[in-house]
Amino acid sequence: PPAADFKFFITTLAIQASIFMGVMANPATNLKEENFPQAKFVIDTLDMLKEKTKNNLSKEEEDLLENVLYELKMQYVEKTKVK
Repeated sequence: PPAADFKFFITTLAIQASIFMGVMANPATNLKEENFPQAKFVIDTLDMLKEKTKNNLSKEEEDLLENVLYELKMQYVEKTKVK
């Protein structure tokens, strides 16, 4: 397995959020399933990590977290907006 580092951890959480939003297929079922409360929980967890790690990340880690959060939040808004 890859080395455990912050970037891998953030990427893993982002993948989980994408699976919960139905953007990616669930690897266990090979189906795209939506669970928006769980997706929001993962996004909120990433937001909490951003706050708790402020001024303690490398520029690369900070940029990754910022970009991942932006993309996930935009996907969440798009997927949950009333049509």
